[in-house]
Amino acid sequence: MTRLARLWDSDIAYSFRHSPVAVVAALVAIVIILAAALAPWIAPYNPFDPASLNLMDGFTPPGQPNQFTGNIYLLGTDNQGRDILSTILYGARISLFVGFASVLFAMVLGIGFGLAAGWRGGWVDSLLMRIADVQLSFPSILIALLIFGVARGFIPPSMREEVAIWVLIVSIGLSDWVQYARVVRGAAMVEKNKEYVQAARVIGVHPGRIVLTHILPNVLGPVLVIATIGLALAIIAEATLSFLGVGVPPTQPSLGTLIRIGQGFLFSGEWWILLFPAIALLALALSVNLLGDWLRDALNPRLR
Repeated sequence: MTRLARLWDSDIAYSFRHSPVAVVAALVAIVIILAAALAPWIAPYNPFDPASLNLMDGFTPPGQPNQFTGNIYLLGTDNQGRDILSTILYGARISLFVGFASVLFAMVLGIGFGLAAGWRGGWVDSLLMRIADVQLSFPSILIALLIFGVARGFIPPSMREEVAIWVLIVSIGLSDWVQYARVVRGAAMVEKNKEYVQAARVIGVHPGRIVLTHILPNVLGPVLVIATIGLALAIIAEATLSFLGVGVPPTQPSLGTLIRIGQGFLFSGEWWILLFPAIALLALALSVNLLGDWLRDALNPRLR
């Protein structure tokens, strides 16, 4: 039996095939991610190229010809004449990049601190967990806002737009590492007292090798579940910060920035500028969140 066949017959694959919600959520997430990744090739226009914009195309309703140029846009245009479909595809790229990068950063940071606290114990455990408790006392979005504001204070104004996305990634990652650290710490404290770890200690295996090759693989299951759900939360956090005007620069707008732009025209009748980016963000966040819920149930032995 090949590896692919064994994977197809595994418990997780069986659970996935028999969960219509997970299948639909996976299809929606894959379509959005592929569309965003292939945006330079499938987008009708490059909405962030000033040379390709025509202000006469501004505020064109979806599917209707512009009264001045006669051009037709599937999802309409915004106030600058940018094609809404193209802005969604390019904006989703930024939202997904920030989401994946911030989750990866938070996961690496949380796993490192969690393993250190669970393995070493003592004052290391007390210090890291007290820091985690203090951070949990505040909403993560406020922590991200604080970190983002402090970081921008140390960056020269001429470089702020260039590093804004990286500052946003660090801000969201530093606000979300706690949940990874607490889960990994608890799992590491259980694993380090098991027989195979004690045997590795007796034969003189280096503690670092024990942590990386024995304990770490056994704590990754819950971490992957948290990371999947955390991806949806990171995308929403990025959209929230961009909506508040403290996220990515206007020259590289994400879905949150597009929603903020559209909100200003909602009551003047140009509803499509807000509606379609909001639907794209909702579909992306909801599909990833549903996948995280399914993965959590699939990896829970009590629900098998």
